[in-house]
Amino acid sequence: MLTLKKFEEAAEKVKEVTLQTNLVYSEYFSAQSGNSIYFKPENMQYTGAYKVRGAYYKISTLTDEERAKGLITASAGNHAQGVAYAAKIYGAKAIIVMPTTTPLIKVNRTKSYGAEVILYGNVYDESCEYALSLAKEKGLTFIHPFDDLDVATGQGSIAMEIINELPTVDYILVPVGGGGLATGVSVLAKLLNPHIKVIGVEPAGANCLQESLNAGEVVTLQNVCTIADGTAVQTPGKKLFPYLQQNLDDIITIEDEELIVAFLDMVENHKMIVENSGLLTVAAIKHLEVKDKKIVSILSGGNMDVITMSSIVQHGLIQRDRIFTVSVLLPDKPGELVRVADIIAKAKGNVVKLEHNQFVSINRNAAVELRITLEAFGHEHKNEIVEKLEENGLRPRIVKTNL
Repeated sequence: MLTLKKFEEAAEKVKEVTLQTNLVYSEYFSAQSGNSIYFKPENMQYTGAYKVRGAYYKISTLTDEERAKGLITASAGNHAQGVAYAAKIYGAKAIIVMPTTTPLIKVNRTKSYGAEVILYGNVYDESCEYALSLAKEKGLTFIHPFDDLDVATGQGSIAMEIINELPTVDYILVPVGGGGLATGVSVLAKLLNPHIKVIGVEPAGANCLQESLNAGEVVTLQNVCTIADGTAVQTPGKKLFPYLQQNLDDIITIEDEELIVAFLDMVENHKMIVENSGLLTVAAIKHLEVKDKKIVSILSGGNMDVITMSSIVQHGLIQRDRIFTVSVLLPDKPGELVRVADIIAKAKGNVVKLEHNQFVSINRNAAVELRITLEAFGHEHKNEIVEKLEENGLRPRIVKTNL
């Protein structure tokens, strides 16, 4: 059972391996939403995510014999690092099965804690099946990443810290993959103050808990598709489901496109790197139809590789019209390129890339195509640049940007 005594025990135990992640007040998101928005920055943990809490507390409850057998788990990355780090502290051998799609940074960091990593399966659920078979074959102790009450109790220590720091919190937004974090946070929050609303946030492409709650029983999605790899789970925890049914107040689902602009907002306004799964609760802020409430958004992790970061920044700038591409047709004669460049310069546009295509028409005297990729300040500035091109007799056409 998930009891207050157990939560208090776990909250003290995890202090041995966690950094103090004080709430961060967000002026930007508070102004945007009309609420008081605070972030719980678990992306700043030593292992880059909250998962070390549940992993360490679970391993602390094992017997010496269970630890001596060796530990095994399956994870998309953050639980893997938590188990590997905790196992290292206890001097236990750890094997981690990770999906083949796991970002390289998570694989390398897991190995850096001394764990053996096996890449297997395209999604977490396939990795988990393989890890369970290895546990049975080799007599290893399996540490489930979420469907375990001790693991959930360890994750719930986050709620203890939130309420201790902000006793008057109204809403807590929590990311949902398999449901371990959501279970721990929602159960403890309700034990301490039943008036606190706890909202689970899932990627729209992996909304296994939402579908299960709608069905009234645990269901398995046929497939998952989301850039939030840490929450790409097909089936929520069966042991956890009754607790989630009872204690979660609502579920919000987030499209991948919303995570892209949320990443940009966090980098620009808070100078923080938050991985896609951790950004779920940031993107969910605008979905809450409330005002003048104190809302805590849990940033569950920050383990994102540089290539993914680069891609998300580029797509975010395009979504916000801060980078766009316009196509114009020009006579193939000297001076035309300079004329267009002068119009753009006077409109304070910054040219990123030019593509000059002489073969768009068989009559080169009539027209060649010039595609200009530009940097702008945003939507209004983009429109101003396009209007200036139109005013000067050009017929600009917005086309897809390829960086």
